Amino acid sequence: MFYLGYMCVLMSRSLEANEKKDWLSLSLIPGLGPVTFWNLINNLGSPTEVLDASAAVLQQIPGLKPSLVEALAQKSLIDEVAEAELVHLHELDAHVITAHYSAYPELLSRTAAPPPVLFVRGRKDLLNRPSVAIVGSRAATSYGRRTAFNLASNLAAKQVIVVSGLATGIDAEAHAGCLAGGGDTIAVLGCGLDIVYPRSNRDLYDQVIEQGVLLSEYALGTKPDGFRFPARNRIIAGISHGVVVVEAARKSGSLITVQYALEEGREVFAVPGQIDSAKSGGAHWLLQQGASLIVSADDIIDNLSLQLGELPQQDASALSQPAELDDESLALLTLLDSYPIRRDELLERSGIKSAKISEMLLLLELEGLI
Repeated sequence: MFYLGYMCVLMSRSLEANEKKDWLSLSLIPGLGPVTFWNLINNLGSPTEVLDASAAVLQQIPGLKPSLVEALAQKSLIDEVAEAELVHLHELDAHVITAHYSAYPELLSRTAAPPPVLFVRGRKDLLNRPSVAIVGSRAATSYGRRTAFNLASNLAAKQVIVVSGLATGIDAEAHAGCLAGGGDTIAVLGCGLDIVYPRSNRDLYDQVIEQGVLLSEYALGTKPDGFRFPARNRIIAGISHGVVVVEAARKSGSLITVQYALEEGREVFAVPGQIDSAKSGGAHWLLQQGASLIVSADDIIDNLSLQLGELPQQDASALSQPAELDDESLALLTLLDSYPIRRDELLERSGIKSAKISEMLLLLELEGLI
């Protein structure tokens, strides 16, 4: 009886591994995106049935290009590509999660044409926990960077996962703030898991692997081409309960994330900036369109209470506290964040003496605020 039970377990695992490989094989075929993938599944039932289908059967599927019918006929090549990918993933200590397994993010599975396969490196257990996305400008001001860092740190204190795209600027500060606050973060990439982009985020990339999870729908070796980032943004919105725009210009790519969020019924929040700052133009436009204005992590959590459910509390003493600034320092930061400004103009507009302003600028720099 033990032998029979053991053999049943082995057979079950073998079938599961083969099924996962078929999902991977189908998803790796060039030119076969999520919409086409799900069209094939809806018509034939499963990746295994798609891969076993004859050309005559495939030709009957509405909307399937002849080039894909030809690609699906290359059975041995499809198998070789999937085998090689699995080997490289194992070497990287990365994993494949397919859309029909419980580890796949539930929120993402309910979106339009979700990625059939996700590649993950790090803690895949984080993918189904309460999460909030923080997005914004790559060329962020010190105000924007500071705000993103503090919001993320305070969300971490409430055990909320912070999601972002590991870009420079707001994304990087969101990840860093969450990690500094002792929390967990998800970085969604617009390239393969084996590519660090931008390279300046190498240390942050490594920290996310240790304390969070890297996530991508792209196979290893996929380059960070510009057209991949809007698709990346749909995943950021799809796995999050809400999206926070900290700082974004009117034509910022962050608004693409917002559009996806709205299409999927997610809450959208925006942080106000200087009224004359072009870098907050997109955030201000969102507020005019009805996005929720927020100034703290509590504002976000209060708005998302039904979606996030009851959250455990963390000891506030474990958090890194932002520097307390006097009124003059705050006024100086406001001037610096508004637009590029020369020293003589800074002296004139601030009304602060030259010797003192030099000291204040040094202190602000040491605090990492400018």
